[in-house]
Amino acid sequence: MEDYKSLSHTKWQCKYHVIFIPKYRRRKLFGVVRRELGEVFHRLAEQKGCRIEEGHIMPDHVHMPISIPPKPAVSSVVGYIKGKSAIHVARHFLKKDRNYAGRRLWARGFFIDRVGRNTEVIRRYIREQEREDRRLDQLEFPLNNPNQNES
Repeated sequence: MEDYKSLSHTKWQCKYHVIFIPKYRRRKLFGVVRRELGEVFHRLAEQKGCRIEEGHIMPDHVHMPISIPPKPAVSSVVGYIKGKSAIHVARHFLKKDRNYAGRRLWARGFFIDRVGRNTEVIRRYIREQEREDRRLDQLEFPLNNPNQNES
């Protein structure tokens, strides 16, 4: 019962695995802001009464196991995090004075799954995802190998 949270008349444990991507899977822009986004995501989640259990910001997508209270809609919390983080990127990295109007950092939509009792399985999958992506990138994009004969 230690994983359960309490409201005045409710005991709850609502955990979700959320995945979303930058628009067009932009790796270049995303790589620049990647280090700072984790802190921004945590701060935004706390403002909505949520808690990011663990997260990994990959070069072209974000994995985020998040605990969301039963009252707010999951889509509104994810939309808030995506929207406010895009504004943060526009102001701090792109040096825009106004909001990120007319452009989008994040692609529309997101993937979400309830975590429930298999929390550790989801966390392990997310941790291994980065290692697997690196391995696949090395297989798909071999650099010019001087030992390889061209035919």
